[in-house]
Amino acid sequence: MRIRSVVAIASLFALTLIPLSANRASAQSQGTEKPVLYTYVSEWTVPRAMWADYLKNDAADMDQMKKALADGTITSFGAYAVINHQEGSPTHGSWFCATSLSNLLKVLEGVRNAPNAVAPPLAAAKHWDYIFSSRLYNAHSGTFTNGYLRVGRWAPKASDPDGKLLKSTMAPLLEKLFADGALHDYQIATEDVHSTTPGTIFIAINANGAEGLDKFEAALDEAEKNNAAAWVGFGTTLEEKSHTDFLARVSSSTNK
Repeated sequence: MRIRSVVAIASLFALTLIPLSANRASAQSQGTEKPVLYTYVSEWTVPRAMWADYLKNDAADMDQMKKALADGTITSFGAYAVINHQEGSPTHGSWFCATSLSNLLKVLEGVRNAPNAVAPPLAAAKHWDYIFSSRLYNAHSGTFTNGYLRVGRWAPKASDPDGKLLKSTMAPLLEKLFADGALHDYQIATEDVHSTTPGTIFIAINANGAEGLDKFEAALDEAEKNNAAAWVGFGTTLEEKSHTDFLARVSSSTNK
């Protein structure tokens, strides 16, 4: 098993998956948990001939997100197009985050009742929704248009059902990359409303350009060399066959 592929959606993001809004200076070097953050991820398989129309509708949704961010209902949002697309799988997606389920659902109701919710590109598309929760995350404030979303999904074995070793290994590495500016945001999450096996862990990074992805890969290589026992041990606590990845281009993401 190659550990470096660990952060490569489910969806997410999902997961999906992605970030809280805040330029936090507090160190998370030991994977310190924060107040729970909820993330809603919406994914679509849009016919290629309708991609341009989908993006127009997506822009309208982003306008709604900006208002929700301004009034404090949500903490971050973004949109992406999948790069390693597979037949029958999502081509596009979006997400937004909130510190409570009530705020998350409040914004979702607004999006679903908007006039463009029944637009032809959406009516013709297959669709998936996910709701995640996380206590291990961070995000730089601002709007970014050069991001790459890389997400990995893993199911822990019975020997570590909560994925504690995975989290304690990955969280410090991601926090260092975040502090160094290689990541706009990251999140280690589980589904709050389960559509996959309970306990499945989603690791999502929004890299600062393609260079951020290279820095992530290099950091993994170095971590494996410097603490091989910990990383091999972490790998033995995961169901390797449960692992899936995806890579997407983030057209825009905003964190408060």
